[in-house]
Amino acid sequence: MLKQIWISTSGGTASGSTSTQSTTTSSSSSAAATSSTSTGVSDTTASLALAAVKNAATNAIAASGKSSSSAGAAVSTSKETMVPLSAIAKFGPGNTPLSVNHQSQFVASTISFNLPPGRSLSDATNAIYETMAEIGVPQTIHGSFQGTAQAFQQSTSALPILILAALAAVYIVLGILYESYIHPVTILSTLPSAGIGTLLALLLFKTKFSIITFIAVILLIGIVKKNAIIMVDFAIEATRHGAKTSRDAIREACLLRFRPIMMTTAAALLGALPLAFGSGEGSEMRAPLGIAIVGGLIVSQMLTLYTTPVVYLYMDKIRVRSEARRARRRGRGAASANAAE
Repeated sequence: MLKQIWISTSGGTASGSTSTQSTTTSSSSSAAATSSTSTGVSDTTASLALAAVKNAATNAIAASGKSSSSAGAAVSTSKETMVPLSAIAKFGPGNTPLSVNHQSQFVASTISFNLPPGRSLSDATNAIYETMAEIGVPQTIHGSFQGTAQAFQQSTSALPILILAALAAVYIVLGILYESYIHPVTILSTLPSAGIGTLLALLLFKTKFSIITFIAVILLIGIVKKNAIIMVDFAIEATRHGAKTSRDAIREACLLRFRPIMMTTAAALLGALPLAFGSGEGSEMRAPLGIAIVGGLIVSQMLTLYTTPVVYLYMDKIRVRSEARRARRRGRGAASANAAE
């Protein structure tokens, strides 16, 4: 069939004296004739004129619809070099997709994968990125995750922001409670020890840091700072209303509040043990929560009983110096005002 279709080698559109803006593809063939009758010539002229009228009408309709129309002639009246279409093209049976998937206006192909036993989703994403870098994927090809992997990436990217927001909220509430900018920092100083305990426990039990573990970290922010709140609250009240020094106040707070601190920590620790070492359906999801809480509570309990009084004394010295500095400034301002009067 391709041998029956001839095309011009000059390119562009058919040229000639007849300009009718053809919208249909036409092919011309020439045959040598030794004689013709006047009737045949008149019939050919009439057919050409009719074809020109039809093409003009068709292009008029196309132009009215604000579409582009061809500028070529309907019939070529000049000499052209023609070749069969089979010289440059071929056809045959082949395979083609039933549908072409798009994502964000780009052609996309989806590749699914499963996780091997003992591997997390973060390991899979890192392996995929490393493989893409090794094989040298062109810059025109962009890879992204969808489904569960995409939700995992979105959740992990927001974790630092959530932790900072939680710390900011705790600082604001404690600052309003104690009417101080300094002592909320004393209470928040107990959180690094809980974080260290959580990481050590996860490494000891070879547990990945997941969303469940992040929930445990949020819980530890509220549980661990309780120890510092119990001591700092008593010390502040003794300093303001008991006429005691900061050293004596925090020492008395450690002695009197030791039992409540140990009881509340032991209750939270024993409550998390079934989560960490329990078995049964869904235990693999609860285990990271319990392991993180138990590790954070043990390490923070051992450290905060010693570090919180030290941090309180240093922070209180900073508070006393800042108050003295502000008092001197007020005194200088009042003296200058009296001198001006």
